Amino acid sequence: MSRTRWRLGLGATAFLVAAGLVPAPAHAEDVTDYAITVDPAAKGPRIDDTMYGVFFEDINRAADGGLYAELVQNRSFEYSTADNSSYTPLTSWTVDGTAQVVNDDGRLAERNRAYLSLAAGSSVTNAGYNTGIPVDAGKKYDFSVWARAAAGSTLSVSLQDADGTLATAREVAVTKSGWARYQVTFTATRTSSAGRLTVASSAAAALDMVSLFPRDTYRGEPNGLRKDLAEKVAALHPGFVRFPGGCLVNTGSMDDYSEASGWQRKRSYQWKDTIGPVEQRATNANFWGYNQSYGLGYYEYFRLSEDIGAMPLPVVPALVTGCGQNKAVVDEALLKRHIQDTLDLIEFANGPASSTWGKVRARMGHPKPFHLTHIEVGNEENLPTEFFARFKQFRAAVQAKYPDIQVISSSGPDDSGTTFDTAWQLNKDAKVDMVDEHYYNSPQWFLQNNDRYDSYDRNGPKVFLGEYASQGNTFKNGLTEAAFMTGLERNADVVKLASYAPLFANDDYVQWRPDLIWFNNHASWNSANYEVQKLFMNNVGDRVVPSTATGTPSLLAPITGAVGLSTWATTAAYDDVKVTAADGRALLTDDFSSGASQWTHTGGGSWSVQDGQYVQSDVNAENTMVSAGDPSWRDYDLKVKATKKAGKEGFLVAFGVKDTGNYYWWNIGGWNNTQSAVEQAVDGGKSTLISKAGSVETGRAYDIDVKVRGRQVTLYLDGQEWGSFKDDKPAEPFRQVVTRDLKTGELIVKVVNAQDSAARTAVDLGGAKVASRARVTTLAAAPDAVNSETSTAVAPVRSTFDGVAGKFSYTFPANSVTFLRIRQR
Repeated sequence: MSRTRWRLGLGATAFLVAAGLVPAPAHAEDVTDYAITVDPAAKGPRIDDTMYGVFFEDINRAADGGLYAELVQNRSFEYSTADNSSYTPLTSWTVDGTAQVVNDDGRLAERNRAYLSLAAGSSVTNAGYNTGIPVDAGKKYDFSVWARAAAGSTLSVSLQDADGTLATAREVAVTKSGWARYQVTFTATRTSSAGRLTVASSAAAALDMVSLFPRDTYRGEPNGLRKDLAEKVAALHPGFVRFPGGCLVNTGSMDDYSEASGWQRKRSYQWKDTIGPVEQRATNANFWGYNQSYGLGYYEYFRLSEDIGAMPLPVVPALVTGCGQNKAVVDEALLKRHIQDTLDLIEFANGPASSTWGKVRARMGHPKPFHLTHIEVGNEENLPTEFFARFKQFRAAVQAKYPDIQVISSSGPDDSGTTFDTAWQLNKDAKVDMVDEHYYNSPQWFLQNNDRYDSYDRNGPKVFLGEYASQGNTFKNGLTEAAFMTGLERNADVVKLASYAPLFANDDYVQWRPDLIWFNNHASWNSANYEVQKLFMNNVGDRVVPSTATGTPSLLAPITGAVGLSTWATTAAYDDVKVTAADGRALLTDDFSSGASQWTHTGGGSWSVQDGQYVQSDVNAENTMVSAGDPSWRDYDLKVKATKKAGKEGFLVAFGVKDTGNYYWWNIGGWNNTQSAVEQAVDGGKSTLISKAGSVETGRAYDIDVKVRGRQVTLYLDGQEWGSFKDDKPAEPFRQVVTRDLKTGELIVKVVNAQDSAARTAVDLGGAKVASRARVTTLAAAPDAVNSETSTAVAPVRSTFDGVAGKFSYTFPANSVTFLRIRQR
């Protein structure tokens, strides 16, 4: 293939098409021209080895039933209505004969409160997670149980599914009269994902910690991690692991698990609950609606981080709750205890084996320290002033005793708004080292905000982007996140750490979407987003090489669309809707005196005309949208009266409504009636354009006025201007960044083309002397492609390109992420 042809911009695509990797552009008009110019002599920001990491939170059954390899659900009979209203102490167990769960002084351990009393000749069977207990033919499985029965009695243990036996049943001889741990090993004779484990007793017995682990855990560790899931994390080569949350950290009671606290079950995640022998660890209600056993605890998180070569980054409670709870704990003694717990955590991680907490670590099997360097205080607090007052006390205590530990602060739950601005100002004024930002926004937001960190203060606090995602697991989501990541790398002097969130989702227990790695009880698969993250994490480079690129020609049309009304977990009444064109023409007038025939109901809830008002009366319904008007409307005023009648939030007034997934709405009294914001929905994904603190009074009629002019929107509440914004940022689909890998001597040209046309690109390497062959990795797929257990639509394709020169052309496929590794001579 001649160099002339490469310069015509056809070679890259032709090569990939010949290899059967990506489709060629169908027509000439499907190709857009771009230019990338690299300045190899200039020195860009250094990129830390820890730039990209992972965030683990026990959400979507990520721990028990997930990364933690235990196959028995509710192994210690601790499930409670405190965890989930449907739970009992025998959830996931069935009884044949007589059995009851007991909570008395005969228990196995003080903080393992419940145990099973099993009558002679009776048995219990566990259903595991998902479809059951998975086993693979020929593999070994280690059973253990703590039991108390008459010496000489027998426990019979078996594995079976609906088709029969899965392993030869085992007999366990009880040799002691008190509590003792007994173990046997099964070898599976068949493969099944629907197994059941049965334990029967010849005599009356007490049972606790009924456990079954695959022998083949990650790195063969006892009390270990599920191998396929841990290997997927390791394959990312993350620079850090942030754990254990998330909302787990800053919700619930800040008390301990003790008699003094009434054995408080709905507690924040506290590290001391999660260490030591597993049979002595506490249990807790998980914020996401189930039980967490703490079999996977701080020691296991530290070990995982060490095993995969990642920096451990724990998060501790700041004693200000968030995630909708929003309460500052006022208890100085409790605050001091949590500060001391944080100091003890650092000693547990880093202290010598002779220290108080280093000795605990050593007894657990790790005499050497874990080399903790960073710790985060708090997570998404919505009360920035109260949070920061407590954060300063944590930071002062840590810096006084451990000056080398970097203490990370928070900026709240959103990417902008009053809470965000207040938190950032407090952090700047106090010269905090690093601030954690979180946001989950639409794909369009990620395309529009590639330059987010370009204007950040280079001398201010550094940024830890601890949680981000674009609200979906299609390849389009991965593409827009990749485009945004090029901006993170370009600003590596400001953004020091970044992690997509959340990490795991069990396909049968989902509380949150999207997620990076999906699994069930017998299989796991990478999302499209995972493939993007892996590509970036495995090709970071050591330093940014300054470069520029041309953009996509585009004209932003005026905001157009119909109008709408909606509610969220609230009942509300609307009246006197008027839509007027800029020239004064009436486009819509409705006082509902003649019904609501002009409105189309596309959401949930129950709408009806009552006493001359349009009322949504289902207090539990979310997104109850009704709309009216013409999608082509532009430059208009929308006026309406809105009254909250009951419920958690306020009301929503929509404009620019194109369809059910594309609109703007003014969310007044949202987020549990704590703030108001304008949100934009694009293809169903929402992002916040402007927000302010505030609430709505029940029973009060509010006058709402929205003025749309071009792409400028001004909002009035009861005649006073509430705020305004101009939605004029282009969603640029072509993004790039160049880095240098000092170890290999390669330039890494990273290009995202998030559009349906190929990008024929002239690349100027600025005089750099380079080899003619580049190593290429390409992710290319349809925008709506999704990976699943049975189909991998998005996967990397590796190839080579022989047309590299100081100046060359390359055609980046439509909807693609491409990394060119070019060796410098």
